[in-house]
Amino acid sequence: MQFPVRALSVLVAASLSASVAMAQKGETVKVAWIDPLSGLMANVGQNQLKSFQYVAEKLNAGNPAGVKFEIVSIDNKLSPAESLNALKSAVDQGVRYVVQGLGSGSALALVDAINKHNERNPGKEVVFLNYAAVDPDLTNSKCSFWHFRLDADTSMKMEALTTFIKDQKDVHKVYLINQNYAHGQQVSKFAKANLGRKRPDIQIVGDDLHPLAQVRDFAPYVAKIKASGADTVITGNWGSDLALLVKAANEAGLTAKFYTYYANFGGTPTALGKQADGRVYQVGYSHYNMGGVYGTLVADFKKRFNDDYYSGATFHALTMLAAGMAQAKTTDPVKVAFAMEGIKFKSFNGDVEMRKTDHQLQQPLFIAQWQKTEGKNNYDVEGTGMTFNSVKAFDAYVSSTPTSCQMKRPS
Repeated sequence: MQFPVRALSVLVAASLSASVAMAQKGETVKVAWIDPLSGLMANVGQNQLKSFQYVAEKLNAGNPAGVKFEIVSIDNKLSPAESLNALKSAVDQGVRYVVQGLGSGSALALVDAINKHNERNPGKEVVFLNYAAVDPDLTNSKCSFWHFRLDADTSMKMEALTTFIKDQKDVHKVYLINQNYAHGQQVSKFAKANLGRKRPDIQIVGDDLHPLAQVRDFAPYVAKIKASGADTVITGNWGSDLALLVKAANEAGLTAKFYTYYANFGGTPTALGKQADGRVYQVGYSHYNMGGVYGTLVADFKKRFNDDYYSGATFHALTMLAAGMAQAKTTDPVKVAFAMEGIKFKSFNGDVEMRKTDHQLQQPLFIAQWQKTEGKNNYDVEGTGMTFNSVKAFDAYVSSTPTSCQMKRPS
């Protein structure tokens, strides 16, 4: 398949004048990828690393800044402490841009460390592009000039998800089950608040938090869900924690519908199989059957790696960075960060904007349903003969949530 490199350049250059293009032609920009390559979430980390390397390769063939991206991978073992060691290693290698996304605990640790590093080391600043850590605090009470989030945060996704659930007449009893860390706690919090506001008739019949990436048998949790009489489960789980949960649900004959954040990857589609046809929904900024540039990314990635390309924020991160460098006419992190504030461009999911107030990307979101491949919805996920297809699209303003960020900017 011939990848449309020009389409990438057009997307990221849409809001830029031709005069700024290729301002840093030929310069190599190192980007440190800090996420897990070991442990229960290793398969997710390996996919994300391949995704960044893949997007970098495509952009290196043509981007508005004319730079070459080099991805430097460092295993953080899904640990905040190891993430700090990884950051030090990256800085020692002269890296000025960091990407991370698997785990808000690690993201919060990185933000704090980068704030301190940049304050103590003027002229050697580091910028953090967060592609998947979705704790709302990262763009609220913990917001930082040096941090930019490319994914929609937990509150934004829950806003879209509950707007959809509000009109589902078969939802009466909801069970919440989430990982016991920042993101999972926020899923529980916002689900209760949003449902209470939009559908006060819905009962919350369970609310469990479990250790992150440690549970190997979810049968006891599924037994509690069945006993509660829940017709609906809402979960922000991802990776092995979701794959093993739905596997246990299938084995126990649980027929409740699942509303998820991350059911489209990491072995979860395989665990769902045909048995879960029509019963699982996911909220996100993309889906496998979008077509266009995203469809080309998905198809080409599958051909290259026999794997699913499921984190479009890897695309957002590097395309925005290239656009920021083109606009700033430099790769200097301070000037590039200022250039990325408020930047707008047309991406695979529509018009997006990096909100200046808190550095949270504003973008359309979709509700996708697990169903058999057919017609135009023919992308086969994990070889299951099944796919996620959009059943509802929301413009960016629908899921946009307010921010309390009081950002301090460098002079």
